[in-house]
Amino acid sequence: MTMETMDIESRLMGDTSSPVIPFARSYQVEALERAIKQNTIVYLETGSGKTLVAIMLLQWNSHLLRKPSSYIAVFLVPTVVLVKQQAEAIRRLLDLKVGEYYGEMQVDWWDATTWSNELENHEVLVMTPMILLNALRHSYIKINHVKVLIFDECHNARGKHPYACIMKEFYHRQLSGSHLPIILGMTASPIKAKGESSSSYWNQISELENLLNSKVYTCKSESVLASYIPFANVKLKFYDEVNVSHMLSKRLEDDLGKLLVKHKSSERILQLDKAEQDSIFRKFSRLHFAFLFCLEELGLWMVSKAAEFFSEKTSGFLWGDLDNDFRTFISDFALDVVKVSSKYIPSGFEGSLSANMTANAEAGLVKQKVVCLVESLLEYRNYKDLRCIIFVERIVTSVVIQALLSAVLPKLCGWKSSYIAGGGGKPMQPQGRKEQSKVVEEFRKGKVNIIVATSILEEGLDVQSCNLVIRFDPSATVCSFIQSKGRARMQNSDFLIMVKNGDPAELSRVNKYVSCGEVMRRESLSHATVPCAPPKFDKYDHIFYRIESTGAKVTLSSSVSLVYFYCSRLPSDGYFKPYPVCTMDEESGFCTIQFPDGCPIESLRVSGSGKILKQFAFLEACKRLHQAGALTDHLVPDIFAEEAFVHEIEKLPYSDDHACYVAPELVSVSSTKSLVEYYCYLIKMENNFDYDVSPRDIVLLVKNELHSDVGNMDFDVEVGWGNMGVHMRYNGRVTLTQEQVLLCIRFQVAIFRVLLEKEIQRLMQLLGDPLTHETSSYLDYLVLPCPASPKISSDIDWSCVNLVMSTSDNFMGHHMSCRATDVHRVHTKNGLVCSCMLENCVVYTPHNNLVYCISGFLHGLNGCSDLELRTGEVISYKSYYKRQHGIDLQFMKEGLLHGRRIFGVQNYLQKSRQQRNTEPSHASVELPPELCSIIITPLSISTLYTYSFVPSIMHRIESLLLSSNLKNMISDQCEQIVDIPAIKVLEAITTRKCQENFHLESMETLGDSFLKYAVSQQLFRTYENHHEGLLSVKRERIISNAALAKLGLKHDLPGFIRAKPFDLKEWAIPGDPSGSRGLKEEVLISGRKIYNRGSRKIKSKTVADVVEALIGVYLNAGGEQAALLFMNWLGIDIDFSAVPYTRKIPAGTTNHVNIHHLQTLLNYTFKDNSLLLEALTHGSFTLAGVSRSYQRLEFLGDAVLDYLVTVHLYTEYPGLSPGELTDLRSASVSNDSYAQAALRAGLYKHIFHASQALHKHLNAALNEFEQLSADGTHGWDTEISFPKVLADIIESLAGAIFLDSGYDKEAVFRSLRPLLEPLVTPDSMKLHPVKELQELCAKHDYHLRKPVVSFDDGFASMTLEVEADGVVYSHTCSASDRMTAKRIASKVILKSLKESIPGIPVVRP
Repeated sequence: MTMETMDIESRLMGDTSSPVIPFARSYQVEALERAIKQNTIVYLETGSGKTLVAIMLLQWNSHLLRKPSSYIAVFLVPTVVLVKQQAEAIRRLLDLKVGEYYGEMQVDWWDATTWSNELENHEVLVMTPMILLNALRHSYIKINHVKVLIFDECHNARGKHPYACIMKEFYHRQLSGSHLPIILGMTASPIKAKGESSSSYWNQISELENLLNSKVYTCKSESVLASYIPFANVKLKFYDEVNVSHMLSKRLEDDLGKLLVKHKSSERILQLDKAEQDSIFRKFSRLHFAFLFCLEELGLWMVSKAAEFFSEKTSGFLWGDLDNDFRTFISDFALDVVKVSSKYIPSGFEGSLSANMTANAEAGLVKQKVVCLVESLLEYRNYKDLRCIIFVERIVTSVVIQALLSAVLPKLCGWKSSYIAGGGGKPMQPQGRKEQSKVVEEFRKGKVNIIVATSILEEGLDVQSCNLVIRFDPSATVCSFIQSKGRARMQNSDFLIMVKNGDPAELSRVNKYVSCGEVMRRESLSHATVPCAPPKFDKYDHIFYRIESTGAKVTLSSSVSLVYFYCSRLPSDGYFKPYPVCTMDEESGFCTIQFPDGCPIESLRVSGSGKILKQFAFLEACKRLHQAGALTDHLVPDIFAEEAFVHEIEKLPYSDDHACYVAPELVSVSSTKSLVEYYCYLIKMENNFDYDVSPRDIVLLVKNELHSDVGNMDFDVEVGWGNMGVHMRYNGRVTLTQEQVLLCIRFQVAIFRVLLEKEIQRLMQLLGDPLTHETSSYLDYLVLPCPASPKISSDIDWSCVNLVMSTSDNFMGHHMSCRATDVHRVHTKNGLVCSCMLENCVVYTPHNNLVYCISGFLHGLNGCSDLELRTGEVISYKSYYKRQHGIDLQFMKEGLLHGRRIFGVQNYLQKSRQQRNTEPSHASVELPPELCSIIITPLSISTLYTYSFVPSIMHRIESLLLSSNLKNMISDQCEQIVDIPAIKVLEAITTRKCQENFHLESMETLGDSFLKYAVSQQLFRTYENHHEGLLSVKRERIISNAALAKLGLKHDLPGFIRAKPFDLKEWAIPGDPSGSRGLKEEVLISGRKIYNRGSRKIKSKTVADVVEALIGVYLNAGGEQAALLFMNWLGIDIDFSAVPYTRKIPAGTTNHVNIHHLQTLLNYTFKDNSLLLEALTHGSFTLAGVSRSYQRLEFLGDAVLDYLVTVHLYTEYPGLSPGELTDLRSASVSNDSYAQAALRAGLYKHIFHASQALHKHLNAALNEFEQLSADGTHGWDTEISFPKVLADIIESLAGAIFLDSGYDKEAVFRSLRPLLEPLVTPDSMKLHPVKELQELCAKHDYHLRKPVVSFDDGFASMTLEVEADGVVYSHTCSASDRMTAKRIASKVILKSLKESIPGIPVVRP
């Protein structure tokens, strides 16, 4: 070991943060020494610890990587499985921040901001190479910001592999510059291809070194490693292949050919369009080839096993993304093969398969090679803990070999087998990572003894417990040989290579593979001093298109995929996928690219020659797309930038804590002025029901004048047995002295304390507390009784205010004289008092802890009087109190008092309170005076009754004042806006949770539709060349809940929102210091003053709903102009100025449309017939001169129709509740309603499309629709999955008419309303199946499980399950969108529940 090596080791050993260093082996430290000095390729056998070298190199450079450093390290691995494996190894040994990246994370869709966040939060990025290559090409990651770049399995760096592209496109192009990363490659074999001679070995090693600009490090001999890791014993296993012609095999081969012809000519397949036919034919051919392979290479019985496997339609591993029809076609073919092949297999063969393998081979049922494999395995039957990997070339081989071993081995030695397959090609798909990891884990634990695997297990999965490896199929390359051999990691492991006898070429190749390790080591060491040379570049590698502002670039080799990637983000549906069509004319030397609808370039033609003309054309296309703005400066589709804005808005931090505003009109700061002026408002209340107590008039005194629509208003409150009308009018001004003000405050505080305080002891304490002036901002208003007699000119009943006394007062001291001619005193808990003190008072009875209103004495009744009990028994009052309460009445002759329970103060604004015909039977009672303690006197029942409603009335007034302040705040900054009633603004800021007679939902529905309409129209006219997908994202950026909530926050709206019911516990008695809360003064954006009473929770969705509701309010009260002015105030700038729509469709193309018929049907004459053609053209259709489908018109028409229908429903049914309006609108503008209208009108006949699948779906929907009853076709009341195209056509026609008529909405509704008839009405609408199922499950306590959703080729599949009374009801539905699938699945389950469980009623809306 050199001195420098000792220094390095010493430095590493000194870092106690790394527990791995003490275990580093000598050759690992040597490799690290080399890697620190120069770029290095670590060439060591599998299991020798190359990853540890990489980790030590990361640790060595960790001081350069730790944040806030801008540098990162990138660890590249060839497979997804290795991402997690290597990332976990780094985390386990280092304290660096490690990120994982692979395709399933949707990394391809990430934008610059997302990548920037990843780079800021991670120091080591472990990823598959294509992710880094794309990030470099888009300039999300820059090569000079990568400090360490590690290539795991670096032998893959060749040709167009991402490893090679990374080095050629980025590293070597900046080789003369600075800040290039340290390169570390790791491999068990620096050679990927076959090595024929020593010179070819060195040539391949040299190419790898030059490409990675690194020199190979390896041990001088295998013996250095042998002291640390075990090496497998290489053994050759020879088998004899008897090439005997079997008639059975020949006949089965003929039968397979006939089956192929039969299924290709199936009537169902011939009905498919040509592209689908070609696709299924290719799959049939590949399947047929797989069966022939099994027949020729593995045996006749193996054909049957393969066919059984292919027939399993439920295997996601096998079928991947194939749709149900294709799965059925292939499964049917495979099932036929099972039936045919089973005729050639003896009965009971599988049960006796292990009895005589040689005879089976002679019969052609299994091949001799398979027999040799089984025999070889049985030689290890005495192993206590066998762990064996059998490597095969094809997926189908792994499947059928595993099936054979499962049939033979358990009986002979109890071994269990499984398979791992990947990268096997079509029609089969590789296994998922989870399934592969599960098999490996079971292998490690000994639950599986044998794995039959394809090359996927050669590199990637960490399998350390293997003691036997068998190469059933020969290794294709040197690397494959070395890696599969390296899987046998346990001591005394064997590596069996199956070789056919009499094949000298195969034997020679195996011998070369056996010695290749030593040859590669020798060649690497002998050329260790040869410097790296520049790698070989292709002739056209220097041609690329680069964006100067970002550094993003596209090369000839990446141009094709970039254009396809751009097209994949264009609008599509389940019936077509947009892609460029490339036509090569070799004779003329032209390459023409036709771009799909939505692309700003219609076509591109490039001349040239040679094989890369297509790439030249696509590179030019990339350049043109970027210049047109369709590709951003990061060379990603333009929709990425818009989606990034939407995501940024959604990710903005939002706090639920918001102010709760109080209107300044009701707030004051204490003053020392001797005279106080008040604005007086008379409040009259009247019972709209029969009741023996009538409310009295009261006045509200405030120091600030109220807005006219608040100071003069009428509303109702809901009492338990009817409604009470409240009428408020301005009544002039009054001036009070400070003494009068304090007297009034004392009066109202006393009354409210009696009404609101439930705890008697606290009530008595509060009544005795002195009143003091507030020292800060507080609620300052007076609610006082009016004189009962109209002869009294004063606004205030001073006789009532002045006379009220509480227990804290000296009753007798205030009661200097009595008007009664015969003064009569009675005994009370307060002592001996004048009887007039008990006329109209409030008392407390300790024996039952209750408070009563006393109206006076009951003449003729005393303690000796009879009392009839509910049982009919008659006893005296004295006996009753003795029996019931254990009280002996002392003053039997004193008259009883007529009392009634104190009026309960409730939230009388709450909707749907349970109504009673009369008050409770226990309301009126007879009380002996001696049991009563006077609380307040005099105070009439009528006054108490009146004041029991005041908290609710004042809450409504406070809310209206708040809405008036909001309205004024908007008007301050938007002078042109109309003045709208405060009650309408109040509706917009009141949520459903308030449980009042109104809430924002109706206005929200109206505002939502107008907002969508206005923004859609603006975007459509502003961005004439943008496709529907881009327009939709732009719209989402403006009208999303997150965006609206952001605008609401900016304009102080959350503080005005009412988001919970009126809570009496939180209501502050004006002037009461015991319950007073400090109010903080704040200034709104308009400069107006407002007060904040504290914080409360408001969700962002609620803020967004209020914004939409306010738009609806201004629209409803002031028209579209008022709504637009409000939106402009918010920051949503909309201009409805007419802008002409430019058409690009040449004359003559509309000859394909039946113009006359359609104009008659629509009752509209088009000025521009090409709009009608565009409105009927599906994206799958291509016609010369027609470059645009209906998608843009659909985008516009959807918003226009939605708005028109919403306004119609709101106007037509003014009595609907907000919830009913929302449901009715949802049903009316649903895809199903529009689709049914299109079918009724026959519009499906006029759709231009070129999709066989759409044609089939249209016919199926039409057939089902014709069978529906006339009254069963409203809204969502069907089980049909309608093609969304039908609804799209209705919407696109709306857009076409809207444009052609010069943006005339009424023209659209006049034209399309007859098609939509019969419109859904409140009577015809049924409850939405999803909502009905949810309500049913909630009512009967059924378990509605979480839906399982999947998406396949533009269609959504949803599985719903309900567990009811121990039975699971399940249904899976596929439809064009998720909501349709959920609706149909819900409807089917509802039907099953109602049929199966008696007593379940039909739920009505």
